[in-house]
Amino acid sequence: MTNEGITYSASSGWIDPPTDVMPALRGELTCDVAVVGGGYAGMAAALRLAERGADVVLLETGFCGSGAASRNAGQLTGAPAGDPSVLSTLYPRRFRNLLRLTEGAVHFAEELIGRLDTDCEYEPTGNIGAAVSTGQLRKARRNARILQKAGADAEFGDRHDLGLPEAFPGGVLERAGGLLNPGKFALGLREALLGSQARVFEQTAVRAVEPHGTGVVVTVPGGRIRADRVLLATNAYSRELAITPKRLATPLWVSMVETEPIKPGRLEATGWTSRSGIATQHNLMQSFRPTARGTIVFGVRRLQATRGAAGTREPDPAVVADLARGFHDRFPSLRDVKLQRAWGGWVALTSSWLPVAGQAAKNVFYAMACNGHGLAQAPYVGTMLADRLAGGALHDDLGAIWQERSRFVPSPVFNAPTLRAIWAVDRLSDRLGSKTGHSG
Repeated sequence: MTNEGITYSASSGWIDPPTDVMPALRGELTCDVAVVGGGYAGMAAALRLAERGADVVLLETGFCGSGAASRNAGQLTGAPAGDPSVLSTLYPRRFRNLLRLTEGAVHFAEELIGRLDTDCEYEPTGNIGAAVSTGQLRKARRNARILQKAGADAEFGDRHDLGLPEAFPGGVLERAGGLLNPGKFALGLREALLGSQARVFEQTAVRAVEPHGTGVVVTVPGGRIRADRVLLATNAYSRELAITPKRLATPLWVSMVETEPIKPGRLEATGWTSRSGIATQHNLMQSFRPTARGTIVFGVRRLQATRGAAGTREPDPAVVADLARGFHDRFPSLRDVKLQRAWGGWVALTSSWLPVAGQAAKNVFYAMACNGHGLAQAPYVGTMLADRLAGGALHDDLGAIWQERSRFVPSPVFNAPTLRAIWAVDRLSDRLGSKTGHSG
């Protein structure tokens, strides 16, 4: 398979970088709260703090929204990141509260989109955990029952019920949420933040965060900040700061691919009439979604780990070729459609697959609401934590993920050999599935 004609990008495929990137911090400042990280969580937290009258400073290495916020698939989903059957078994007492948080996050994001009045191409289509084999169909049916029992707005159906392409015999529809352009959403949040009373410094890498006396000192290349409190919203880059709780999260590289525009009618001809986002029931799911520009964006399927820093990079051509094989397997009638561009980004995965928040040290707090579902959860968690830092009570939804003791176990999964083995198991299940009548 050839990747000829694909543009590989080290930035997002959804947007171009803004032309008004803010200058780096130079000198010394004091503030009530310093927010480290300008993704969804950091921007939402800083915006809420500014609205509540706090003197807040936000520091971002690139531009606000330059990380996973503008690089993800744009599927706003109310489902938890992990497998519902596993999560409900591991966390039986917390599971219902976690679903309340994840669906609440979607409603919060929808309200935020309306409040920002940003054109991020939102379509409230819901998303489908789709099966590609008989075994995955049984898994989807079981997950639908688990989600419904816990109070989620979810329903099992066959492909005709759900408006799915022929390669997907059925799945579980999660009605909350839909599809949007994550880059435009991130830039809309950034615009609101820059228009607030918050002081924003982009192109500013944080070197150290150190509690000192009754406050915290944040050191950057050009100066430092003395803050009463600090919020770490650093996502996949968290382990680059010594103050971050050990093993809080692991950075993994996720690749995305976009097709050229598809002629009107061809998408519907595949059976994909619902326009809902699709995520397969594999161990490492592959996602597919239509866009407002008439293309299909697909990704994940293979995750890549790193032992070093989560630096800037372009997608691996071998991974893009593998993603393309998955796309052609699911959409054989679109084999003639050319692939237009590929990009990727670092996401953070916690060992529990759950969002977490807590206190890393005296006056230093953190939020980690990712695991591939940060589009909905990160702005919500960041906002709730901002309310907490501004003197409010602990919100019930924030309490569902609050860590009284920030100690985390290492993950046996998030390393290159194990991720490769999981990918191989998925491809074996595809081949076995194709022999029983479902293509893989």
